[in-house]
Amino acid sequence: MVSPSYLFYHFGTSGLSVAVATGVTHPLDVLKVRLQMQLVGQRGPLTGMGKLFFQVLKNEGTRSMYLGLAPALTRSVLYGGLRLGLYEPSKNVCNWAFGSTNILVKIASGAFSGGIATALTNPVEVLKVRLQMNPNLRRGPIGELQRIISEEGIRALWKGVGPAMSRAAALTASQLATYDESKRILIRRTPLEEGFPLHLMHREYFYNCTHGHD
Repeated sequence: MVSPSYLFYHFGTSGLSVAVATGVTHPLDVLKVRLQMQLVGQRGPLTGMGKLFFQVLKNEGTRSMYLGLAPALTRSVLYGGLRLGLYEPSKNVCNWAFGSTNILVKIASGAFSGGIATALTNPVEVLKVRLQMNPNLRRGPIGELQRIISEEGIRALWKGVGPAMSRAAALTASQLATYDESKRILIRRTPLEEGFPLHLMHREYFYNCTHGHD
């Protein structure tokens, strides 16, 4: 049986780690959204990332690079916690039901946790993108959320959820299943045991397997 403290530990540590990474890389996310949405429905030359970065700083100021930070951090805690926190419990349930935790079970557990996490946090992602695309917005995240629901309906908060779930399922399945399986190989073939040294060695092992040696 999976204890509540076990679930809380995985959810909390996963969410916190993703939130820290989000806070550091948020300006890149703002640029990504602006690049994806430029010239929507039109034809013309596209602006590159470097040029767009200086345009945003010049025209909108440094604060514009942190538009939508509040919903981004909220989503990070929820999405990161659910995506990573549901993986082990899902794998344990499969082990209880089928008596196995082979690579297929790990892939399925990763796909399930990634898809569910995205489905539950899609409204926050929609809100984040709306804020990132509107530098002159003054109503704030709560006001914008109320406007979306009143003018577009609550279903608007789940726009794009299908492709987002597919992407998250594939990404989480490939990442977590590969990480988990390579960690199992290290435990079996080396004297390392579960703990920090194993995770540190695993990062190097995984890098060499995927990138090769110079």
